[in-house]
Amino acid sequence: MTHIGPGRPRLEPRRRQGQTPRAEILDAAAELFTTKGYGSTSTRGIADAVGIRQASLYHHFAAKDDILDALLAETITAALELAERLTGSPEPAPVRLYALAWFDVRQLCTARWNLGALYLVPELRSERFADFRQRRDDLRRHYEALAAAVVAEAGGVAVGSELLPFRLVESVINIRSDEGASPGYAQRVIPGAVLRLLGWRGDAEQVRKAAIRLVEGIDQSDREND
Repeated sequence: MTHIGPGRPRLEPRRRQGQTPRAEILDAAAELFTTKGYGSTSTRGIADAVGIRQASLYHHFAAKDDILDALLAETITAALELAERLTGSPEPAPVRLYALAWFDVRQLCTARWNLGALYLVPELRSERFADFRQRRDDLRRHYEALAAAVVAEAGGVAVGSELLPFRLVESVINIRSDEGASPGYAQRVIPGAVLRLLGWRGDAEQVRKAAIRLVEGIDQSDREND
């Protein structure tokens, strides 16, 4: 049997995605939480899905809510970091907003499991997940600030429209759930729709290319600084 940590042998050969036992646990939990439900999933069930003993799981996570917290972080961390970087970018507001929406939709679509569906888990209202809720609110405020800048340029848009882009981006979660798969069209359709609902009427293809270049340039800069 393959050994995976402090003295505990694996029950069966590795069958989960992930290069570490922790990653395998998260993959199994993501599948179970999004298919069976968070409340219906036990740490024993997660351990069984990985092929490890329940005690081995506790080497990595003290409780089930710690696993949920780690999965939720996967949905928000990269987008929030990008939003903070875009705040100081000299690019026009429509390009920056498109870039954020495109990146966010892409990560919600390409994740192996539809983790955004976990936002509706009742347990998220507890104090245990206050930090996640705060970080999600921070991301929402970045969307609203960029949207307000686009509205100011466009003019003539109904008051409150700057609140909609964040919700429109997250609609991909329900679309993915309804269709049973990631919508391939979402990465192009949703970011463009975000700008149009704010009254922006520029060259959609031009802003799309500029936004993708912006994101890729930030990614390249981060890799060079690592």
